Amino acid sequence: MIFESITIIFFALTLDFTLGDPKNKFHPTAWMGSMIAKFTPHLKNSSDNLEKLGGVVLIILSSTIVVSLITFLDFGINLITIDSLSIIISVIIGGILLKTTIAIKGMEKHALAVVTSLENENIPSARDHLSKIVKRNTKDLDKNHLFSGVIESISENTVDGITGPLFYFGLLGLPGAFVYRVINTADSMIGYRTNIFKNIGWFAANCDKILNYLPSRLTGLVMIFSAMILRNDWKQSYKIMIRDGKKTESPNAGYPMAAIAGALGTKFEKIDHYSLGDGKIIFSKEHVNSAISIMKVTSIIFCGIIVLPMIFLLSYLGWWIHA
Repeated sequence: MIFESITIIFFALTLDFTLGDPKNKFHPTAWMGSMIAKFTPHLKNSSDNLEKLGGVVLIILSSTIVVSLITFLDFGINLITIDSLSIIISVIIGGILLKTTIAIKGMEKHALAVVTSLENENIPSARDHLSKIVKRNTKDLDKNHLFSGVIESISENTVDGITGPLFYFGLLGLPGAFVYRVINTADSMIGYRTNIFKNIGWFAANCDKILNYLPSRLTGLVMIFSAMILRNDWKQSYKIMIRDGKKTESPNAGYPMAAIAGALGTKFEKIDHYSLGDGKIIFSKEHVNSAISIMKVTSIIFCGIIVLPMIFLLSYLGWWIHA
């Protein structure tokens, strides 16, 4: 079972590094987003408490549907009486499903799309591409802030789109990875403090904060190792992460952002919100490429020193959930 789980991780990473994301019509995360989008309008109510309750029900219902489908699929695979065939099918399907919860190549693709537009001096196109990977308004950003936005997004999304799902796969198998993805997707869609979403998205936003508490900090630490391997300034990465990791409004986003700011010798600054790092607020394509390299190396190291030991330990204790 341990070998099977390790093979699933290896297969998922291989698929992601080589093929990237499928089209939305074939992507479970896109399906989750569509499901959440369809349910959300029905949760509007004049009562704040009822809206909050609706948000709780939305997450529980979405998670239950996803876990039920995975459990049903695992049950079907277990009906195969030929052990070797059952294992092969389980690894293939498990690897494909786990791959859909992570987005290494997808993040790289979106980041480089912004860079390409900037190289072509097409600022409107760069703003449009950046808007697909950040929550902030991009319509007034200049070239330097567009570069900064890409790097900050790579930092945050290393957790949301890679190490977070992998961490919960290590802890709770495929159900853990997919429930994490449900909550993270819901947070990105409705986890805002606006009049429309402040109540409906309250539960999703707080669940996301709780679930990302450990992965964000572990990811920041692993990024320091990645910086060391890639010959970036790992000592500064450590210093800035410890010093500035708590400065963002989000209790989690600051750690990977500060680690990369330190490693690249730059500064991420959002006026009246945060300032991470001691370097210059001047960015280039090279900074983006370095951030992508850190993201990729971090993904591999995180599996090696965090996820696999979790699986070994939980399997030894008899607590590992494979399905």
